[in-house]
Amino acid sequence: MNGSISRSIAQQMERSSWIRRMFEIGIQLRKERGAENVFDFSLGNPEVEPPAAVLDALRQVVSESRPHAHGYMPNAGFPEARAAIARNLAERTGLPFSAEDIVMTNGAAGAINTILKAVLDPSDEAIVLSPYFPEYRFYIENHGGRMVTVDTDEHFQPDIDAIAAAITPRTKALILNSPNNPTGVVYSAEVLRRLDRAIPDSMLVISDEPYRPLTFDGLKPPETFGLLRRAVGAWSWSKAMAIPGERIGYLAIPPHLPEAAELRNACTFASRILGFINAPAIWQLVVARVPDATVDVSQYQEKRDLLCDALNAMGYDAPRPQGSFYVFPRTPLADDVAFIRLLQAQGILAVPGTGFGRGGYMRLSLTIAKDDLVRSLPGFERALRRAR
Repeated sequence: MNGSISRSIAQQMERSSWIRRMFEIGIQLRKERGAENVFDFSLGNPEVEPPAAVLDALRQVVSESRPHAHGYMPNAGFPEARAAIARNLAERTGLPFSAEDIVMTNGAAGAINTILKAVLDPSDEAIVLSPYFPEYRFYIENHGGRMVTVDTDEHFQPDIDAIAAAITPRTKALILNSPNNPTGVVYSAEVLRRLDRAIPDSMLVISDEPYRPLTFDGLKPPETFGLLRRAVGAWSWSKAMAIPGERIGYLAIPPHLPEAAELRNACTFASRILGFINAPAIWQLVVARVPDATVDVSQYQEKRDLLCDALNAMGYDAPRPQGSFYVFPRTPLADDVAFIRLLQAQGILAVPGTGFGRGGYMRLSLTIAKDDLVRSLPGFERALRRAR
């Protein structure tokens, strides 16, 4: 290894995300077989365009004569943008959010890194629930923390007894992700109430909610802020508005937290010294105008139903997700990586559950075009026959 690369980064690169690994394999397969013969279920990259309301707001913002529109603003974000987000949150939650409670961030990833930087000392612990978004490990390790994994139950709901057993004097945070990536499960209100009773005042729950608007069958996710007294919120418009490349989100610190003022100041400072400085100026103003604009979720539900019905008819175990845009079926082989290779032979790219901390499963993204999904189905059937 070249001595110019840190040992920690070299180690992290070795266990880098399976999602990105499959993305790179997809590039190679397209060169070898032609793009029309590769079916990429690996990356959660929305294939739809942003809602018309979002694009209209963008045009309006960039066409206005606004002095210093592209300059620095307070590190927490434009006051008017933060006020608009706070009003929206207050209406949704019934809590008295104000502009001071909002830090505009570079997506949910920026929000999570900012709060972890503010609360973690070296060797402090942060709990994540398996299966989990694999980047959480790197976010925690970025700030000297140690990730502690706790398995969810057989329905992928949080196991409260297991969480309570994992809490130590060094535990500073628990990252909660509902609707969940990769399972699509929405954590129930009853489970969140029980979780609230298990969380000591020395901990924070970081509720990572970029998929909140993407739920199916009319389901409405429970309101985290109303159920967890120690929760802060990490939000991104990447999935809701189909704008992952714009890197816009926020961190919400509810005013009822006793240390809210201290946390707000620490997070604003942490965001600056992490190099984010501030969230993208133009996009702060856009999302403030249309904070609830969301892509048409019915197209994801249609593909969910199509894929799950087809896989289950073939003999897979593919439960219908409640939200997000992922399906998380069991793999016919206990060795999920081996089965992923069988799918690759059919030109199908999927991510093994091992990459999310839960072997024996695979994640399939519903961001694939519907026609490609349909054309991929014979390959799933052939891979299943070969596995058997």
